[in-house]
Amino acid sequence: MTTAAQPTDRALVWHTSSYSNGAGGECVECAITSTRAHVRDTKTVDGPVFTVTGSAWTAFLQALKSG
Repeated sequence: MTTAAQPTDRALVWHTSSYSNGAGGECVECAITSTRAHVRDTKTVDGPVFTVTGSAWTAFLQALKSG
């Protein structure tokens, strides 16, 4: 896991959570590359970015789905 002010990967395409309603909720955006998943706060897009490997991201999503 790494954190950085700005990932050094190619230009990232950010996707906002489907739970984000624009009312100031606490939501995240994700940008997925071939080897990494980048996560940031929707309210602080110029802030830190949380970055994990693709396999760690997949394991995280599987754990969420299984409860």
